[in-house]
This record gives sequence, structure tokens and C-alpha cells, in this order.
Amino acid sequence: MQVHFESKDADALALREVATERLRFAMRRVALNVPLARVQMSDVNGPRGGIDKRCTLELRTHGAGTLVIVATAKAWRAAFEAALTRAAHALVKAWQRGRSHPRGDKRLQFVVAASSER
Repeated sequence: MQVHFESKDADALALREVATERLRFAMRRVALNVPLARVQMSDVNGPRGGIDKRCTLELRTHGAGTLVIVATAKAWRAAFEAALTRAAHALVKAWQRGRSHPRGDKRLQFVVAASSER
């Protein structure tokens, strides 16, 4: 999975390595279905403070199209973690919808990577 991280804020850029590793870890089982992820961090109202740190997580998937998740929090890490949690749930829902659909084999096919840790 290829991860693109974008931000103009220096504090958010410090989170780049942690966010990339955390995203790859969270998506490790569906990495074959998510070839590209884009993380955008922005400060909505600048230095005034408040709940204004926004994380936009865009996942391009095979079969489910592009999923865009936006989360806002007081801290950069909290915004990223909230977006990542919502993204994981959205992927699971899309996968279950495809499997429960009467024509599930034509609509959405996810390949689950086999885990070597048993």
C-alpha cells in the first residue's frame, strides 16, 4: 500500500512517520484491496485553538471505489486515530455489503491477506 501524507503544519508533519506506520498496520489484512491511501492534515482556524485539527483520510480501493473519511479533534493524533477507526469500519461494511448482496461475486470482491502469525 502506498501512503501519501500532506500537511502545511509543522506539528502535523512530525506525525508523518507514526501515521504512515499506524495506517499500514491497521490496513495490513486488506492491503491488497487498498493500493493507495492519502492522509491530509489541516488546521481549520489556525492558531486560535479549539477543536480544529482535521484529518481527511482517502482510501482508493479495488471494488469499493474511493472512501473519504473526515475527522476533527483537538489534537493531531486524536483526529488521525478517529479517521482511521472510521475508515476501518467503513471498509468492513463495504466488504460485508458485497458478500451479502445476491450478486456478491460480481459487485465487490475483497481479497483477505493470509496471516502467517498463527
